[in-house]
Amino acid sequence: MKGLYLVEPAVGLYSFSCFLIFPLMQQFVYRRLWEDITNTTYPESDNVTRCMKNSSSNETSHHEEVQKHASLLSLYSDLFSAIPSFVVTILLVAYSDRGGRKIAIIMPVIGTLLYISGLLAISFFKLNIYLIIGCSIVSSLFGGFGTFLGGCFAYVADISKNEHQKTLRLAGVDMILGVLAGVASLSTGYFLKAAGFNWPFITSLIGLLLLLLYAIFVLEETVEKVPPDSSSLDTPPQDSPIKQMFYGIYHVFARRDCRSKTILIMLLVAFTFFAFADIGGVSLITLYELNEPLCWTGIMIGYGSALGTMVFLTSFFGVMAFSYCKVPQTIIALMGISSFTIGMIIVSFSKTTEMIFLARIPMFLAAMPFPILRSMMSKIVSRAEQGALFACISCSESITNTVSIAAFNGIYAATVAWYSGFIFLLSAGLCIIPSILIGLFNSLLYYLCTNSLISYYWYCHVSCHLHNI
Repeated sequence: MKGLYLVEPAVGLYSFSCFLIFPLMQQFVYRRLWEDITNTTYPESDNVTRCMKNSSSNETSHHEEVQKHASLLSLYSDLFSAIPSFVVTILLVAYSDRGGRKIAIIMPVIGTLLYISGLLAISFFKLNIYLIIGCSIVSSLFGGFGTFLGGCFAYVADISKNEHQKTLRLAGVDMILGVLAGVASLSTGYFLKAAGFNWPFITSLIGLLLLLLYAIFVLEETVEKVPPDSSSLDTPPQDSPIKQMFYGIYHVFARRDCRSKTILIMLLVAFTFFAFADIGGVSLITLYELNEPLCWTGIMIGYGSALGTMVFLTSFFGVMAFSYCKVPQTIIALMGISSFTIGMIIVSFSKTTEMIFLARIPMFLAAMPFPILRSMMSKIVSRAEQGALFACISCSESITNTVSIAAFNGIYAATVAWYSGFIFLLSAGLCIIPSILIGLFNSLLYYLCTNSLISYYWYCHVSCHLHNI
């Protein structure tokens, strides 16, 4: 039976299965640590202001202590799993240029299956909460979320017929990721209220098993369809497979001329800094909502997470509309960064449920920079180097995920007692760096355009590719 060239169902299943668990994890850790530290049952209430009922200094100190331990547990879990995940991401996504994209999609799914199976065991048998660190390490040996997305983005680059379609399909993958994440996040609160933590874990496992079957038996491979071209990698046959993979990543940069290399590095650095600010800030919103004075319940956390992840849907339509109107891609990226910055500033001062919901509105275009910057970088390299490029991007994302979550959790643990919103102001402030880099990129193109006929030709060539003019 002939397979399908549709990676989007795989993205949807993986997104739903993972984001059914992600917002649940902080609540799971928070409740278990509360019981371990206070030797009392976690206070359940449908009233979102429940923790304001008891404003004693003892109750407040319990909340602060649990917050610190929860953030530090996340810190340890991410740090110990960082290096294995980083190495596996490089190997799998770069290897997909030769061995096929499906290996970079299937292996992370297996790792996530093992991780969630471990969480189910910890929840069902009341095992030590710090075993989560071990589950993270085992899962990282198969890659992670970045590995899966790197394989999917390279797959999309393979099957896209032109650059405009590539931009929209990359944005579409981000949109599916966000919408299914929102549905999963919204379901989490009801799952938790109706059946506790075990059933969401079981549901996630079922979704991952369906995804594994789809990826193995239905999804068609694309690598053999990529025609050889003059820029294909001419690696000496005597090199080992691992050397060939790193050789391919090296040539993504080494084979570029100085100007293309400068652009590629600038875009990659801008992407990394924005991801650092975005991931670090957004990862702590749930913990912030659990803390005083919001003290949200599981259902409210689900509503908030669902509204937050709808940014991917609105950002997709934003990319589609602005691309149709021939808005330069750098301007679209700057609009997305501004959207995220304004939202984070509002979150930092939000002390009521109404304000935290309103803070999501300015962020409705905040996901636009990710597909735009990926598309701009993808256009600079050849089709035979897409896997190596997205291996670089995925590794950058993996390192950024680990470092940003670790750094932001550490800073949050140190500042939560005197100002819990400080971390979101920091996230907004860091967006200045990618904005400056993208602005410098635009200035560089303009300078080259106005200084010589040769530079003008090069400017027009790059502009046609990067701005779709």
